Amino acid sequence: MPQPRSVYNFNRIIARTPSRSVVNGLRAEDRGNPTYEGVKAEHDAYLQAMQKAGVEVAVLPALEAFPDAIFVEDPALVFTEGAILLRPGAATRVKEVEEIAPTLRDAFETVLELPGTGYADGGDVLTTGESVMILSARTDKAGAEALQSCLDRLGRKSEIVATPEGVLHFKTDCSLLDDETVLSTNRLARSGVFGKFKQVIIPEGEEAAANALRVNDVVMVGADFPRTIEMLDRAGFKVVPLKTTEIGKIDAGLSCMSLRWFSCGKGG
Repeated sequence: MPQPRSVYNFNRIIARTPSRSVVNGLRAEDRGNPTYEGVKAEHDAYLQAMQKAGVEVAVLPALEAFPDAIFVEDPALVFTEGAILLRPGAATRVKEVEEIAPTLRDAFETVLELPGTGYADGGDVLTTGESVMILSARTDKAGAEALQSCLDRLGRKSEIVATPEGVLHFKTDCSLLDDETVLSTNRLARSGVFGKFKQVIIPEGEEAAANALRVNDVVMVGADFPRTIEMLDRAGFKVVPLKTTEIGKIDAGLSCMSLRWFSCGKGG
């Protein structure tokens, strides 16, 4: 029998070209404004790394009216079985859903809309081999429960977890390294949400490195985090360092810049 496909095996992604307005993107704390040129360079390198990892890349045009629209992971979720249109928790991002919906309807036979009035951001969702884990600052309880109902319709198990105070997005503080291992900040690991997994803890002072991204055979990691890169390299992972200095100024990381799935052909 063939081996089941791992959740980090992807062959398609959707990304969006950064707009010049990206310099006005949302942020929880002021670390200075990014430059458009800096964000564009980081985004270009990201797309190249995706192609090298064996992924077909579709790039949508920039949306000047939506500074954060480069971060396509938040307004939707995608799986082999279908897509889910979400409702971002930041008011300035809600209409991004309308912008990406036609692309997803072209790519998937099944596209669900989040029911009710709750909020759910894709950055608050970690897909593992066992379940889809949900919750953080920009996803409320009603949104998480509505998302569970959509995931159930796609045949996906899910669980709502509690994250520590101060975690903006679930995946700000963690990422999946393989089917049984997560990379996590110490504060998130201490919360007990990853009791079923092996845990690799980020070195103190490099917490932003937790938003790494496993794509097929490689782990993409922020290039500004040498101790994390060395740790993962020693653990046997094939690490691809990518600059995230500019997108980090607007609370973003590597997972934010794409919607990723394994397509089996028409409809997903």
